[in-house]
Amino acid sequence: RQSSLPKSFRATLRPYQKSGYTWLNYMDELGFGACLADDMGLGKTVQVLAYLEKLRKKKGRGQCLLVVPASLIGNWQNEAEKFAPSMDYQILHGKTSEKLGKDFEESDTFLTITTYGMVSRIQALKEVQWECIILDEAQAIKNPLTKQTKEIKMLKTRMRIAMTGTPIENDLTNLWSLFDFLNKGLMGTSKEFQEYCKELNEHPEGYAKLKMMISPFMLRRLKTDKTIIADLPEKMEILDYVALSKKQVVLYRKTVAEMEEKIRMADEGIQRKGVVLSSIMKLKQICNHPDQYLGQQAYMESESGKFAMLGELCETIYEKRERVLVFTQFKEITEYLAQYLETIFHTKGYVLHGGTPVKERTRIVEAFQGERYVPFLVLSVKAGGTGLNLTRANHVIHF
Repeated sequence: RQSSLPKSFRATLRPYQKSGYTWLNYMDELGFGACLADDMGLGKTVQVLAYLEKLRKKKGRGQCLLVVPASLIGNWQNEAEKFAPSMDYQILHGKTSEKLGKDFEESDTFLTITTYGMVSRIQALKEVQWECIILDEAQAIKNPLTKQTKEIKMLKTRMRIAMTGTPIENDLTNLWSLFDFLNKGLMGTSKEFQEYCKELNEHPEGYAKLKMMISPFMLRRLKTDKTIIADLPEKMEILDYVALSKKQVVLYRKTVAEMEEKIRMADEGIQRKGVVLSSIMKLKQICNHPDQYLGQQAYMESESGKFAMLGELCETIYEKRERVLVFTQFKEITEYLAQYLETIFHTKGYVLHGGTPVKERTRIVEAFQGERYVPFLVLSVKAGGTGLNLTRANHVIHF
């Protein structure tokens, strides 16, 4: 039986989103923590906002806490004001922890939005018995040993919700940490779970048992499922191989030779791994542009095969007056990519990375999504790769 939406909620949910909203309410009634693990782009935010709005309308409502990466504060603000305009909320970010703690104590707002970093700094958050705690991009607590994860798990609450499109990023430990937050004890202690994982190589049937154990507490729908989204076109992938420039070839061969020599000289084990990992990073930089590796600032197109290919792709995008997102692993190259793209689009775009202030991030997203033509946005994968709604882009390039 589907849960009814509050009249104050201003959105028409797709059928699978209604099911997600109903499921969250059902898990709440049963008293279990829930992991909403829908694929990126299926609308986890709107489903959770519908659940929160229903919670807000209940008599004797408590306070709810939403913990997000800093990049997503603006997105949640916009979605809340659009879909649940009556919902009162406050944002704890952008001031000292003392000032934010005082602001929190002086208000009784239904929804408090803060970041993972701020949870450990604002003591007042730990003193509240929350009605519900929601973690967006919950892979942030994937490592059970970090201070951030431990601080989150110290919070007291009646209901817990985790939102993540990637419940397992590296290994099954991520899953244990997530469920240690949601339903503590379900997977035993950390040591017991590690012992269980060691036996999976010899007894692979254990994976089915693990899946059966967690499936009642996790709802995951995929974009590729035609019963979920029937009107989404198939993804087309075309591989284009990029040749290195002469300067890149020389630097690449020199780095490989140096790596081989260092490996011969290195001790077994961790020292060799260190040499290999640092060499891979150098090779990535050389393949991007020799100037990134050399610490220079010219960034001539002729010296990098990838810059030349990027220029070729963006010339076509410019001619069609379309928009492009350019992702890079390296924050230090974002400004140079933007300078190069300006010469192709003959106008400025934007850059978004970990050093971009939260208010500025919101402004950049709104500008890129707006009516005025903004041709490109260069993003670091870490800051821009999770949860941002950038639907005006026709193209995505991973540089």
